[in-house]
Amino acid sequence: MKMALCARISRLILPGAMSRKSPKTVPPRRPRVNGWSQPVHYLQVMAWIMFLVLAFTAFGIFIPLLPPEWRYIAYSVTGGICLFHLLVHLIVVSIDPAEANVRLKKNYARVVLTFDRSKHAHVIQRQYCHLCKVPVTAKAKHCSACNKCVAGFDHHCKWLNNCVGSRNYWYFFTTVASASAGLLYTIAILLYTLIQYFISPASLRTDPHYRSISDQNTWLLFLPLFPVRTSTPVFLGIGVLVLLLELISLLLLGHLLFFHVYLSTCPLGCPVLASLCPCVHVGPRAGRLRQKQAQSTKDKSREEKKHPMRGRKAEFYSKTCGKHKGGSESGQLRCSEIERNRIYEA
Repeated sequence: MKMALCARISRLILPGAMSRKSPKTVPPRRPRVNGWSQPVHYLQVMAWIMFLVLAFTAFGIFIPLLPPEWRYIAYSVTGGICLFHLLVHLIVVSIDPAEANVRLKKNYARVVLTFDRSKHAHVIQRQYCHLCKVPVTAKAKHCSACNKCVAGFDHHCKWLNNCVGSRNYWYFFTTVASASAGLLYTIAILLYTLIQYFISPASLRTDPHYRSISDQNTWLLFLPLFPVRTSTPVFLGIGVLVLLLELISLLLLGHLLFFHVYLSTCPLGCPVLASLCPCVHVGPRAGRLRQKQAQSTKDKSREEKKHPMRGRKAEFYSKTCGKHKGGSESGQLRCSEIERNRIYEA
């Protein structure tokens, strides 16, 4: 047993040793104000390009092919969704989600020094940020990308190049919802266009500009202002590529949308997930689970008071990793504990 205990000592994890192995080499940086601050992330540029491409193809290629009685309705609905999405997108990118005390200082030109773990264990301790040098609220987190404390921190969105917190969360949610609705609507228009091409191509050629074209393999793009002639393979290729792009975008945005709906409406039964999502409302099911956990803890403490030897045996078993006499090899507890900081090694 002594040899086993000595063998386990070398597996202890010391915080000082971990920090020495991976020192912080990040240079000091200025905090970012919002999504327009430098540096611009490439995913943000990609999001704007996708929005412009999908809007350009919808208004310039596919909506003009609809029947006349549907065409103006499609223009109105698609235009309304695009304008609403553009508005909330600009708002969520432009809002500064920082803590109130950080915004009151208005000192974004100051370079924030690199966090020194030899002085403090955490960036925020007792609701005080050692980097921003201000007191913060309980749900605040210091974002490493924006280099500032964010109120009600949810996550840092690379597509918006901005943090999502309590100040702009619902604008973020509305942005995702409006983008999903716009994709659903344009996918329906595109599917109708492709299906009608194989069933009745003449129903897509109702625009007056097609009267001067006798070749059925010639199609006009960007009607009615700038008609551009193209062949059938090019027309179908554009339709298929845009459809694939919209389906992939809808899959990603739909997954994100339903995930946030689930987190905001469904009661959580996992305290760990609730702690990772500070903006999530914890429902009654999670409350009942916590009551059961508290009751089991009370019962365990009462049992230890009645039978103190059982608690001592369990403590001895945990410290020796289950290798004392009578412990089974399959049920060994492979863990070591440092009482000073409660670090466990699995």
